[in-house]
Amino acid sequence: MILAGDIGGTNTRLGLFRVVDRKIRPIEMATFLSQQSASLEIMVRSFLSGRRERVRACAVGVAGPVRDGRSGVVNLRWPVDARKLARAVGLDRAYVINDLEAAAWGVLHLPPRATVSLTPRVRPHEGNGAVIAAGTGLGMAILFWDGERHIPSASEGGHASFAPRNELEMLLLQHLARNLDRVSIERVVSGPGLSTIYKFLREMGTTPESEEMRTRLEAGDPNAAIAAAGVSGEDRLAVETVDLFVSLYGAVAGDLALVAKATAGVYIVGGIGSGLLPKLRSETFLESFRAKGRLRPFVSTVPVKVVLDARAPLFGAAACATHFAAHHG
Repeated sequence: MILAGDIGGTNTRLGLFRVVDRKIRPIEMATFLSQQSASLEIMVRSFLSGRRERVRACAVGVAGPVRDGRSGVVNLRWPVDARKLARAVGLDRAYVINDLEAAAWGVLHLPPRATVSLTPRVRPHEGNGAVIAAGTGLGMAILFWDGERHIPSASEGGHASFAPRNELEMLLLQHLARNLDRVSIERVVSGPGLSTIYKFLREMGTTPESEEMRTRLEAGDPNAAIAAAGVSGEDRLAVETVDLFVSLYGAVAGDLALVAKATAGVYIVGGIGSGLLPKLRSETFLESFRAKGRLRPFVSTVPVKVVLDARAPLFGAAACATHFAAHHG
C-alpha cells in the first residue's frame, strides 16, 4: 500500500495506490482544501482513519522548494516535514519532493491517451525533457536523460524574473513594479496572473469592462471566470486577457525548452493548461514558444504536449515513493 500526496496552495489531494504488474494502480483518492486545515498530518490521519492495512511507502509533492525533507509551501501557511509525515503514517521514513518533480515522475508513467500533442508532426528525440505547470503559482521541472532513463529534478524556475518582449509587456511590468519590489514570471503566468493581466488591460482602457463580466468576477472565482469567458469568446476583455496570458505561457515554456535542452519534449501540466487547451492549440502559443531568435530552428523541433489527467502529480508521488522504497528502504 502506497500513500501519495499532491499539496498545493489551494487543494491537497491524497491517494492510496498499489503496484500491480509493475504498474501503479489507484485504490482511493480524496481532495482537501489546503487553507482549511492546520497541517498535512491532520488531513493524512483523517484520510487513513479506519483502515487496517498498513501503508508501506509514502511520498508527497509540495508547491515549494524542499530542503532536507522539509518545505515551507509557497502560498500556504503551514510547512510540510517528512519526519512528521512519517510519524503520522507510521513509517520510519517518508519522502517530500517538489510538486513539479512529482508531476515529472507522473509524466513518465502516463498512458499516451492522457496527453494531447500541440505539435503532432514533431517527434521526440533522445535527451532531456521538461515539465511546466501554471496553477496557484508557476512550477517547472527537468527530466534529465542519463543515457538509459529520465531522472526527474525539481526547479524553482517559475520564480525567475519576468522578461517583457514588447511594449505592451513593458507596460505590464511597470504596472506590477508599482507595488512589487521584484516581478517574477509566476506573477503573470499563473491563476492569479490571469486576474493581474485582466486588471492591467482594464486599467489601460483600450477595451472597457462589461457590466456582465464585472458581476461574474464579483460573484465567484475571478481567475476561472476570466479563463472561461476568454476561451468561449463571449467577452472581449477576457479574450484579450487570455490571449496575452497564452502568449506569455508559450514564451516561458519555450525558455524552459532552451534551459533544459528539452529534445524529448515539454509537458504542460495542471488544470489551467487543460482548461485553456483550445487557446494553447492556437498559433499564438506555439509562435511564442518558437520565437527564440537564432534558436528558433532548435525550439521548433521540440514536441509540446498537454497533460489532460490532473492526477499526474499524485501518480508521480506514488511512483517516487515506490522507487525510493525499493532503492533506499
